[in-house]
Amino acid sequence: MASGGSPDRIQGAAPRRFVAAATSRKCGCYEDFLGLKLISAFEIDKGNALHTFFEMDDGSCLAFFEAPDRPFDFKRQNDLDLHIALGVENDVFDRMLAKGRAEGIEVRGPVDHGFVRSIYFRDPNGYVIELTASTGKHPEIMDPAISKPHEALARWQAAKPS
Repeated sequence: MASGGSPDRIQGAAPRRFVAAATSRKCGCYEDFLGLKLISAFEIDKGNALHTFFEMDDGSCLAFFEAPDRPFDFKRQNDLDLHIALGVENDVFDRMLAKGRAEGIEVRGPVDHGFVRSIYFRDPNGYVIELTASTGKHPEIMDPAISKPHEALARWQAAKPS
C-alpha cells in the first residue's frame, strides 16, 4: 500500500481500457511515437477479440480491445468528450511537442492550464491523447484545503448554462 493510503479507499487504477481498430496502426502510435512498451497481447472471447497492453513508466498500462466482429463507431472526438491524459516531465513534454511537429502529426497546444501545460495529439482511432507537464502548481490545485472542490462544484451547479 502506498504511504498515506487507507485499506478502505481505492488503491489505484487498473489498466485503462479502450476499444481499438487496427491494432498494428495503434502499436505504431503508442510504441514508436509515444515510446510505450507493448508488454502483452492475447486473444479473449474465444478468439474473437485481441487484448493489448502498453506499459507506462510507472508500471501502469493502457489497454485496448480489438474485436473486428463488433464494429465501433470511431469518430473524431471533441477534446472534452473523451481523451487520454498522460503526465510527463517538462523535458519530455518539449521533446514530444517537437517530435509531433517534425513528424507532421496534428499537434494542438501547448495550452497553459495554470497547474499544467498540455499538448494534444490524436491516435489512429481518433482518441485524443493529452500530454501534461506540471507548472509546479499541481500540488496546490489538488489540495482540497486550497482548491475547495465542493464549493467550486456548488458554484458550477448554480451558474452552469442549462
